[in-house]
Amino acid sequence: MNNPTDIFKIQGGKPLHGKIQPQGAKNEALQVICATLLTDQPVIIKNVPDILDVHYLIELITLLGVSTKKIAKNTYQFHAKNIDSMAMNTPDFIQKFKKIRGSVMLIAPLLVRCRQVIVPPPGGDKIGRRSLHVHFEGLQTLGIICTYHSNLGCYVLKTSILKGSDILLEEASVTGTANMIMAAVFSKGTTTLYHAACEPYIQQLCKMLVQMGAKIEGIGSNFLKINGVQALEGTIHTLLPDMIEIGSFIGLAAMTMSAITIQKVAIPQLGLLPRIFEKLGIIIQCNVEEDSLSIPVQKNYAIIKNIDQSILTIADAIWPGCSPDLLSILLVTAIQATGTVLIHQKMFESRLFFVDKLIDMGAKIILCDPHRATVIGLGRQSMLRGIAMSSPDIRAGVALLIAALSAQGESIIHNVHQIDRGYEALDIRLKTLGACIERV
Repeated sequence: MNNPTDIFKIQGGKPLHGKIQPQGAKNEALQVICATLLTDQPVIIKNVPDILDVHYLIELITLLGVSTKKIAKNTYQFHAKNIDSMAMNTPDFIQKFKKIRGSVMLIAPLLVRCRQVIVPPPGGDKIGRRSLHVHFEGLQTLGIICTYHSNLGCYVLKTSILKGSDILLEEASVTGTANMIMAAVFSKGTTTLYHAACEPYIQQLCKMLVQMGAKIEGIGSNFLKINGVQALEGTIHTLLPDMIEIGSFIGLAAMTMSAITIQKVAIPQLGLLPRIFEKLGIIIQCNVEEDSLSIPVQKNYAIIKNIDQSILTIADAIWPGCSPDLLSILLVTAIQATGTVLIHQKMFESRLFFVDKLIDMGAKIILCDPHRATVIGLGRQSMLRGIAMSSPDIRAGVALLIAALSAQGESIIHNVHQIDRGYEALDIRLKTLGACIERV
């Protein structure tokens, strides 16, 4: 039986209007909160989003003995003066570790502080196979022994000393890069990290660690050079705005024919994100002085064709390419465009399965295979219709919400705690724009 607060009821087809500010970045928050365990000094983090995944992680590190204190709205102080290594053996820790994917980034800090880690496979969205091979292969290069105990269903990692080394990541994994950086900061000697993820959130993690006393070169590139240190100090760090939420608001404005201004977006950190939406024909007005993006009312927007007039392909790629987290939003935004686009989700083989609900709403989408979907834009010739559906993961849930807000009639979305995992009070904030959305 559904929790009654786990349902959104939406009356769609209503244009929205107004200004909205993105929350702090979810992915950055999970990284830097894990990094607070690297020092026994207090660390203050500002602009922390009030979302379920952050709450789960705070509960988890609190079990480890980390003192956590909310000192202002969206501002926390973390003090990992002592770590209780025995907490990793408790059922409560194991259960909470399994709730979120971000918990995997506790591995390196716990190895630094405790020299031994016992953890189950992490949780997170069910969007396909998410191997930890990249993490363990890199950690082994630094002198860590990694084993999997099938009878316990847990990974055991041990080290007596971390030694700097040359690491080539098999894939530019964001969480894998974060773990390598945090372990290398305390490794004896020099570590070189090739094919590292270099998203703004990884850059933010590096900058925070440098403020704490780490020695990291190459920040912003896919090659990092890290000279080990013996200790880190405390610091004060402010999170970037969440670029995926910014993309969600752009898609929402286009689909609902709304005029929305997104404020405090950190334009220099958005990379090519605006350009990707402009490929769908969406007009985005960028105001550098006010640090805002404005999307005017657009009754029609046409997908840009390739120079040879072939169908456009939008695929996920390492930074500054398109984030995999944006593809669900881009796919739903293309529904009312004029033209055709192929969405290619390279990383996860289950992430596009939510399109069956969009098809039920009247979208013209062909799921070519688990990784590719062709969207044939409706061009406003017909409207989507409201239906009952369920949110399978964070990004698909918001994509379905955007579709529901653009559709005629009433839609019901179940399982909206998935949306709450990554978006702060989204229903309340959308109401300020005029959205008809109620948490049942």
